[in-house]
Amino acid sequence: MNGVHDMGGMDGLGEIDPRPDPALFHAPWEARVLGLVLASAAWGRWNLDTMRYHRERIPAADYLAFSYYEKWLAALVDLLVRRDLLTAEELASGRPVPGAPVQTPALPASAVASRLALGSPTERPDGRPPGLAVGRTVRARNEHPDGHTRLPRYVRGRTGRITAIHGCHVFPDTNAMGLGEQPQALYQVRFEAAELWGRRADPRSAVYLDLWEDHLEPV
Repeated sequence: MNGVHDMGGMDGLGEIDPRPDPALFHAPWEARVLGLVLASAAWGRWNLDTMRYHRERIPAADYLAFSYYEKWLAALVDLLVRRDLLTAEELASGRPVPGAPVQTPALPASAVASRLALGSPTERPDGRPPGLAVGRTVRARNEHPDGHTRLPRYVRGRTGRITAIHGCHVFPDTNAMGLGEQPQALYQVRFEAAELWGRRADPRSAVYLDLWEDHLEPV
């Protein structure tokens, strides 16, 4: 997906502040949003990649203006409506419509800590075996899909070298769109700065990206 969320390599968005922020939440409502996202996901009506895709669907002006958890909330509301767990009328009034079925929480408060500890592992041992090897020169495919993709715009069509293989992982590009996990090899690829940014780039610099096999083609 080519959207405003894909900010890598874009100019005019200001400097990145590298200072760590020790605060997990900056207001109580942010913690509640995280809780709502976890509780809603426990119904199993979507996956992690689907939720990420819906954050990307936020209109560009809102995406740039929203804080981190405002993006989470906007994406969650969109999903709840699209999956018939919330109606536009309920959203506007803040009250359930008469006769609406009562949803039983799939994730009680007592189970939140253990659920968080599980994380969201994506490695699948039975995935498609790697077709590329460490040291192989590859090119990131120059493709611009309409849906979700983890292939950044600034690297498409650029050449790099595989430096590690992380095993087989769920392919988010298909998983987000309801097309199945399609697990495949995940590679660490080194791209020289000059390949990405041109001859004026620092010759000592490089970017390492984790990319799936369907993102790459051998050179």
